Amino acid sequence: MLIGLRGVGKTVLLNRLLHLAEERHLRAHLIESPEDRPLPQLLLPALRKVLLDLDRMATVSAVVRRGLRVFIGFARSIKVRHGDLEVGLDLGAEHGVADSGDLESDLPELLVAVGEAAKARGTAVVLLIDEMQYVREIELSALIMGVHKISQRQLPLLLVGAGLPQLVGNMGRSKSYSERLFDFPNIGPLAHDDAFFAIREPIVKEGERIADAAVELIVDASQGYPYFLQTWGYHAWNEARRSPIAQRDVEAARRPVLDNLDESFFRVRFDRLTPAEKRYLGAMAELGPGPHRSGRVAEAIGVKVQSAAPTRNSLIRKGMIYNPSHGDTAFTVPMFDEFMKQQMPAM
Repeated sequence: MLIGLRGVGKTVLLNRLLHLAEERHLRAHLIESPEDRPLPQLLLPALRKVLLDLDRMATVSAVVRRGLRVFIGFARSIKVRHGDLEVGLDLGAEHGVADSGDLESDLPELLVAVGEAAKARGTAVVLLIDEMQYVREIELSALIMGVHKISQRQLPLLLVGAGLPQLVGNMGRSKSYSERLFDFPNIGPLAHDDAFFAIREPIVKEGERIADAAVELIVDASQGYPYFLQTWGYHAWNEARRSPIAQRDVEAARRPVLDNLDESFFRVRFDRLTPAEKRYLGAMAELGPGPHRSGRVAEAIGVKVQSAAPTRNSLIRKGMIYNPSHGDTAFTVPMFDEFMKQQMPAM
């Protein structure tokens, strides 16, 4: 199963899944896929640890040892160096398996070997990959093929991936059958009752109280975005001098909250932009929260849609915007349009 997220609370969800897997004594690893590192380089440390853990279990298994040899052949074939990669792996490579240098052939064979090793030990492996929208197409194709083979052979290896909405399209372009192989639940902002609960319950557990009107103000201001809820809750707590936390405390927290978001959450995203990308997002912001037709954004910056397409595609790859529907463009996080308007005089 692969989970496609809209960048809302995905880190919390993946970490929760990681803990659940570990509680059941499964071999689970959380991997984040940054823009500038190839997928095999990210997978190797996790798979190495999985195989070594399986090898240390009570009984010797030829299947696990074969998995280690396949791992060594794969690592050598893609010429990835990762610290002490050879430590404890002096078995030699499994020649002719996962060592061709063709990722679409080798990665599936490696994943199958890991799945077979887990099956031989009576356990399961769970790989949780965050920010999967950054995985390159050829790597995504190889990963999909690997999961397909795992599924066909019913091996105990599970992939849970999280990424922005463009991930679904990326997977479809990589392998057309991915839509049949994976589930793509779309997780957006928290519903009103869930956001209300997320603010109130931690306060109640500390033996304190918060007025319903104050919670409603936080839920409305955060738009249900988990990180914003956390930020509002933190500053409202610090502003309050007595219990219950009142609406006036939340109002007093507004400036610290917005300053915090501007200086960290939004600033980190803004600083990654090129001048052309800033102009594009600035035009989007002037049009409002969105979504907006791509043609209207291009018109706002005074260029043709075709000329704006490279900038738009770059912003999608960076996770700044996404396509809620064909021809539409929207910000991936709420309130970024307001931040961009503040930055316009400095652009």
